[in-house]
Amino acid sequence: MLLTDWLQSRRVRYLLGGTALLFAVFALLRGAFLAGFADFDAMGNIDSERIVEAVGIGLRFDLRLAILMMLPVALLAFLPRANLVRCSLVRGLSRLYLALAVFVVLLIYVLDFGHYDYLGLRVNSTILRFLGNKDISAGMLWQSYPVLKITAGWLAASLLVLWAAIRLERRLLDRPARINPTFSRAAVGAFALAILTLLGLIGRVTSINPSNPVPLRWSDAFVSGNSAVGALGLNPVIFIYDTIRTPQETFDRAQVAKHYELMTRYLGVTEPDPEKLNITRHIGPQPHRLQFQRAPNVVFVMLESLGASRVGSFGNPLDPTPNLDAIARDGWLFRNFHVPVSGTAKTVWASITGIPDAARAESATRNPFISNQHTLINALKEHRKVYAIGGSAGWANMNALIQSSIDGIELFEEGAWKSPNDDVWGISDLNLFRESSALLKDDAKKRPFFAYLQTAGNHRPYTIPADNEGFEIRKPSLQAVQDASFQDVDQYNAVRLLDHNIGRLMEIAKRDGWFDNTIFVLFGDHNGRISRLPFMPPAFEQLNLESTHVPAVIYAPKLLKPRVFEEAASLVDLLPTIAGLLGVEYRNGALGRDLQLPAPEGERAVHVILREGAFPLIGAVTRSFLVQMNHDGSKATMHDLASKTPTDNVADAHPEEFARLAALARGLHETSRFMMYDNRRAAQ
Repeated sequence: MLLTDWLQSRRVRYLLGGTALLFAVFALLRGAFLAGFADFDAMGNIDSERIVEAVGIGLRFDLRLAILMMLPVALLAFLPRANLVRCSLVRGLSRLYLALAVFVVLLIYVLDFGHYDYLGLRVNSTILRFLGNKDISAGMLWQSYPVLKITAGWLAASLLVLWAAIRLERRLLDRPARINPTFSRAAVGAFALAILTLLGLIGRVTSINPSNPVPLRWSDAFVSGNSAVGALGLNPVIFIYDTIRTPQETFDRAQVAKHYELMTRYLGVTEPDPEKLNITRHIGPQPHRLQFQRAPNVVFVMLESLGASRVGSFGNPLDPTPNLDAIARDGWLFRNFHVPVSGTAKTVWASITGIPDAARAESATRNPFISNQHTLINALKEHRKVYAIGGSAGWANMNALIQSSIDGIELFEEGAWKSPNDDVWGISDLNLFRESSALLKDDAKKRPFFAYLQTAGNHRPYTIPADNEGFEIRKPSLQAVQDASFQDVDQYNAVRLLDHNIGRLMEIAKRDGWFDNTIFVLFGDHNGRISRLPFMPPAFEQLNLESTHVPAVIYAPKLLKPRVFEEAASLVDLLPTIAGLLGVEYRNGALGRDLQLPAPEGERAVHVILREGAFPLIGAVTRSFLVQMNHDGSKATMHDLASKTPTDNVADAHPEEFARLAALARGLHETSRFMMYDNRRAAQ
């Protein structure tokens, strides 16, 4: 009877009702995520039971969040004298707290939906990096999304939830008391409420060790090994908290030492020192260097948000990139090329330093302690050095890396151009190419140059400038573009415009007289959010490799014969390969290697980070296999990239290759983290 009496308590009923209300709201939002954002195509052949299990885990996280939000209210409800029943001031404080909590939590859900729609990742602590570029981030959001409608929806939903909470409060707390609050009733009620709260926070009712009740954790959501399924089991508010509170250490010296012998063989270190962990090598001119009277120009062209699936050379059925396809046929095409981790700032970092950006809290460019890096660009001593970007290089503090690491660099960014800005990302790619050539063409007659051209047009808001030299918008059906990996028709046309402008860049270079003696290095910085990839092997979509798999071509038709590289290659390998072609001598303390030299490990393997944040999912990938694992080496699995069921773990079928790649995956990751600090230049 005591328990029945306890359930008649106004305050207990209100707390249970408030928790149920918030849980229902979060469950509805989970349903909205499932209906509008869940990437079921990327789940491949995952059993439906696993999907249901992930959703169930997510609902338990939702219950935990609802309980946590009601705990301060519970404290106010059970104060001895001035409480929710007796004091209007306390009730007002409770309403104010709930209002703030509801508005903030629902805002996080809005950001989570947008974050997943844009990047295919649930929101986590790395979103804080955008606060470092508030103006640009806000501008991109304003130009890409119906911000006013979204804001109105967020405010309306928040007010509706708050109205329901206040209505529940009045209905339950303002009615007459039905029980006398005796000590025994209070004790039973407090005990029962504490047990229910504890179970709700733990998130499980079985397999609980009373001496160490381990709660449900974010990693439980990823039990299937599929990122898209794992995303169904996360709660954005709790996941942000989990990732923020995780210590972000620089590197683990013990792990670097453990893998040091393996990595010195991988890198070809000639003077290994296990005490000092030396990884620096001095590379002399190579026998395969080009023969020339004057050193060629080198032009890096970073292709914004261009994954391999968006390129005709890789089977895209809509033929969106005829210019890049022609360049690939006449140049060196790397068919299995990966950026180490998805993200523009992370690609800028890796392409300049030769080190994967293995930072866990924010991109390495935002860390002021490691912005001054050794770079092989400085080995091009004869070359004038130019970095050109249509917008601000202050995005993600990229300018700090560029100016601190590259000797004599001339940085041209927003404010330096004659052309007007087209959107938040600055001038158009076409105008960037025009004005960059104007800067270089006269001086190019006297000395070679190295130019890094960072495009931005293939990025929300997908602006099509009026001045585009004959570009024509196409309007295929939404179904057709989604079946070809594009989210929508705007994204499809943005890729086509990028390709159109690459064609114009080549024409400009020929017109201005510097095409024949130039090595162009074109590479995607990451893939944009994908929809479906029926024309590519299932592994790229189901294992999240499509986010790192990008097109890469080295193009110099007057200097290099066409060639296709099938083995795995990485963004970090580009500068050593160019240095080998130019025959320069250089110091290398980074991960990149000359792709024309044989790989000491046998079949070439490169490092990828498939899930960012405090708990990264790391891997080593070849042209045939991917071995992936948690950052601490746990839950390692091996996957056949040619299989129709690529999520199957084939480690037992290939034990030697699994052991080789598993060791490399951990060694490459731990060494990359170490290199970000070891490769720093001395203060100038």
